[in-house]
Amino acid sequence: MHIENYIPVTILQPFIKSFMIIESEYAVQNQILPDTAVVMAFRLRGTVLENNLGILPAAALGGLRKTYRSLSYAGNTANLLIVFREDGAAAFFKEPLHELFGVSASLDNFIRRQQLDDITEQLAAAPDNQACIDIIQRFLLATWKQAKPDLLVQEAVRNIRQAGGNLRIKELLQELHISQDAFEKRFRKITGASPKQFASIVRLRNLIGRADGSTLTELAYEAGYFDQAHFIKDFKSFTGRTPREFYKSAIYW
Repeated sequence: MHIENYIPVTILQPFIKSFMIIESEYAVQNQILPDTAVVMAFRLRGTVLENNLGILPAAALGGLRKTYRSLSYAGNTANLLIVFREDGAAAFFKEPLHELFGVSASLDNFIRRQQLDDITEQLAAAPDNQACIDIIQRFLLATWKQAKPDLLVQEAVRNIRQAGGNLRIKELLQELHISQDAFEKRFRKITGASPKQFASIVRLRNLIGRADGSTLTELAYEAGYFDQAHFIKDFKSFTGRTPREFYKSAIYW
C-alpha cells in the first residue's frame, strides 16, 4: 500500500488537514483507528469493502467513530481522501455532522447528484494524482460557505487536546462560560461528536501515541482509567485488539 499526502491550497488550510491518495497494487486489509476528523472519500479505481457492510460507496462522507474499522482493498485500488480539521467539514456541509457519527454515507446525500456525477467523470479523466487533487479543491472552493468559524468550539477542541482528552466537560464549561446544553449542541453540529465522545477519542489516540506496550498501563492510570478491565474493554473496542495483541501486530493508521 502506497500513501501520498498533499497540502491544500492556502485558503483551504484552516479547514483541511490534508489530501491523501491511497494506492494498493495488491489486495490488502487494514485496520483504521478512530480519529477526530470527518473524512470525504472518492474511489478512483478498484473496490473497498468494509467488513460486514460490503462495498463502500464510490464517494462517501465518513463521520467520527468510537470503534475501529476493518477495510479490505482489492488489487489495483486507488482512493482519494479529504481529511478535514476538527471544525473544518462544517464550512462545506450544512447538515449537522453528529448525524454521521459511527457511519459513512454516500456523498449524494450531501450534494446534488448531477454535481457528484460531474466530479466523478472529471476524476476518471484526470491524468495524474495532482489533477485529481485540483479537481477536488475547485469543488471545495465552490462549496465553501465562508461562514465565520465558531471560536468557542475551536477553544474547546484546543483545551481537550491540551489535556490529552482527560478533561471533564464541567471543567471545560467553567472556562468557556456557556450552558451545557447550548455548548453540546454547537459542538456536536460542528465537530460531528459530543464533547465526551470527542474527548474519549483524543484520550485513546493520545495513549496509543505515547505508549510502547510496556508503559501502557501506567499511562492509562494517568489518563483516568482506574479500572484495568474497563481500560482493556475500551482499548479493544477502539483498536480491535487487546493492548498486548495490538503492539505485537499489524498495520494501523
